[in-house]
Amino acid sequence: MVIKILVLFLSALLSGLLAVVMPSWKEKNFKLILVFAGSYLFSITVLHILPELFANPDSAYYMGLYVLIGFLLQQVLEFLSSGIEHGHIHDQHHGKNTVWMVMIGLSLHALLEGTLLSQQPSLSGHHHGTETLLFGIIMHKAPAAFALVAVLSNSLKRSTVLFLLVIFALASPLGMLISSVAFSHQLLAAEVMDVLFGLVAGGFLHISTTIFFESSPHHKFHLTRLLVSLFAAFLAITSEYLI
Repeated sequence: MVIKILVLFLSALLSGLLAVVMPSWKEKNFKLILVFAGSYLFSITVLHILPELFANPDSAYYMGLYVLIGFLLQQVLEFLSSGIEHGHIHDQHHGKNTVWMVMIGLSLHALLEGTLLSQQPSLSGHHHGTETLLFGIIMHKAPAAFALVAVLSNSLKRSTVLFLLVIFALASPLGMLISSVAFSHQLLAAEVMDVLFGLVAGGFLHISTTIFFESSPHHKFHLTRLLVSLFAAFLAITSEYLI
């Protein structure tokens, strides 16, 4: 667990710091990274998370409802975060109150997604904390951390930006740690954990599909983006079934 916590924290922290040392960067390249991350996130949600959640007949009946609520909840969180997690970077100027709304939206989602890596089985008897899922969360958090720093650097001092980056980087590891400890001390039942997993799965579906839609707003064919998306899906399939 310690290694996963460190990997989650450092991946977000280093990605955010990259935005500090790279004041000039190409939006086109960032969009391709988002497409890769969105495709991989969507693929592992469909291939890994959803099959586990629906595997147990006792919980499957309501699981679709939890996924749907998670999808809608992510809309609320993205209203707070201004869509930074899927690449809304430019033309954003945040006052003090808006900055905290952004941090609340991003951090709540990161806290929830950290529960997927907690050390307990779901009701289906499977374990969510695999390398496939860890890599998917990293691919989601890293661009979000980069975008967060890029946006906040326009209106805040560097020291404040770095402080907020550390808070965001700690959110997912904290969610993983809290849920693991709470489950091991029987403060949270397995049924509650599966509800949280359903909420996160719905959030992942919302984020990944939003990235797809916004990557081609005028529905134009982009061969490079298609190839990047297919490559990410291929990696998810390979890691899930062949490794």
